Amino acid sequence: MRSPVSRLWILTGSIGVGKTAICQRLVAEAQGRGWDVAGIFSPGVYQGGQKVAIDAVDVRSNERRRLAWRVTGENSAVIHTQEWRFDPETLCWGNTVFETAVPCDFLVVDEIGPLELERKQGWISALSAIASRAYRLGVVVLRPSLLALAVRWSPAHVLAIRHPDQPLTLADLLGGEPLGVR
Repeated sequence: MRSPVSRLWILTGSIGVGKTAICQRLVAEAQGRGWDVAGIFSPGVYQGGQKVAIDAVDVRSNERRRLAWRVTGENSAVIHTQEWRFDPETLCWGNTVFETAVPCDFLVVDEIGPLELERKQGWISALSAIASRAYRLGVVVLRPSLLALAVRWSPAHVLAIRHPDQPLTLADLLGGEPLGVR
C-alpha cells in the first residue's frame, strides 16, 4: 500500500548538465529494488558531439521513440519550439504512457517545458499524473526559467543539478524513509 504522502522533487539545471542521466540512474536504482517505476525520460541523440534529436523512453516497457528533431531552416511542424519540432504521434503515445503511469512507486517526468506550461501542448497527461500524487516518489525535470510555474505542485522540493555525476540516490530523495518495496 502506498503512503498517503508522496514526495515530489523538481530537478532543474542548465541545458546539458545531466538531468536526464540522473533520472536514468534513479530509475535503474528503483527498478533494482523492485519498485513499480513509470513515466518517461528523454535522452538526447547526438551526432558529432551535437544534439540533433530527443528520444522518449517509457520506463516501464523500455519502448523508445523519437520525440523531437532540431529545427533546421523553415519550421512547418505543428508542434514546435524555436529549437525543436515534435512528433505528434510520439506526443500522443507519451500521453497514453502518462495516463496509465499512476498509481506507481516512482513517477519520472523528463521533462516539462514551455509546451506544457505555457502552450498547453506536449505531455499534458503528465501534468495530471504529477498532480494526482498517486506515487511514493515523483521526479520532474523542469528548466530554471519555468520554476515559478512549479508552485502548482506545492509542496515540492527543488534540486539544482550541476553535473551528471552529482551523487543522488533514492535515499537522498526519500529523506530516511525505508527503501523497501511497499
